[in-house]
Amino acid sequence: MNTFDVFNKLPLQIVKGKGSHVWDLHNHKYLDLYGGHAVISVGHSHPHYIATIKKQLEQVAFYSNSIEMPLQDTIAQKLGILSGLENYQFFLCNSGAEANENALKLASFHNGRKKTICFTGGFHGRTSLSVATTDNAYIKAPINETANVIQLPFNDCVALQNLFSEMGEQISSVIVEGIQGVGGIIPATPEFLSTIRNCCTQYGAIYIADAIQCGYGRTGQFFSHDIAGVKADIYTMAKGIANGFPVGALAITDFIKPSKGLLGTTFGGSYLACAATFAVLQIFEQESLVFRAKQTGEYLIGELSKMDKVVAVRGRGLMIGIELPKELSYIRTQLMEIDRILTGEAGPQIIRVLPALNLSFNDATFFLETLHTRLSQA
Repeated sequence: MNTFDVFNKLPLQIVKGKGSHVWDLHNHKYLDLYGGHAVISVGHSHPHYIATIKKQLEQVAFYSNSIEMPLQDTIAQKLGILSGLENYQFFLCNSGAEANENALKLASFHNGRKKTICFTGGFHGRTSLSVATTDNAYIKAPINETANVIQLPFNDCVALQNLFSEMGEQISSVIVEGIQGVGGIIPATPEFLSTIRNCCTQYGAIYIADAIQCGYGRTGQFFSHDIAGVKADIYTMAKGIANGFPVGALAITDFIKPSKGLLGTTFGGSYLACAATFAVLQIFEQESLVFRAKQTGEYLIGELSKMDKVVAVRGRGLMIGIELPKELSYIRTQLMEIDRILTGEAGPQIIRVLPALNLSFNDATFFLETLHTRLSQA
């Protein structure tokens, strides 16, 4: 049997990781500023993370949600305090796509409506409802096509208000990223997020904040949506929530009521998943990682904005997009092959920087100096 060949892969095999660095088969050391799609939040092989998972693994690794697991409640309480969502409800699943599926489904259960609003440039996953709300026709199969999904221009308050005026009583939910990741590191404006909140409140729709890539402290606030000063009804989380262990989650407002069997999962919230998730929250608290993401991000963005040949720098905290001229799209490859710095991309001209939240000042400076040299030589 062969693997199903669907991934664009770098010519690189990683065999070891420590902090913000990884090593390949030939023992070459790389600075990792991508973390496998913004997943590595507390660094590779963090000692507390390893110790917590190892201890749990030696006791019991898995049982389903057919028994009581108090650690789920402990995580919910700590997450509520760190995120400012103490009165919300917590549900654990396996991935970001699954979290968004459940959020869209919960909204429809709650208000009995079918239609959801999404936006151009958005990415919410590859499963049924999540891919239907994603702005990428290539990854949608015919079975994913539905008239219940309405796509509007991102950051267009007037278009949103007009649609609600026309058919607000039919809208079940609005799903939006606080900063679009795959779409090019495009922040939602505070005005736009506030308009979503106001329209949802007025018409009884559910505001779903997709915080899968742009949440969990990455932008220097716990959720990037927080910049608008209003709260969503449901927040979806994954990526950095467990530093590489497959975990997704929802924070659900208290007026959406649960009932037995309404949602379900076999693997979500297992012993190991909870151990990984709790370890990350402890490290967040002990190392002040949300504040550090803000501080390091401000330094990086400030210095990147001064560089010649950089068209634009977008994002906040440690979710940064560096737009280069089309003729310099090779710079990312040079950074990897020559300088051994791993970054992501959002199209050929945009370098995505999504490092661990405890990225050191020295490593951030090394990246800045290296990029400056590459651009000067271009």
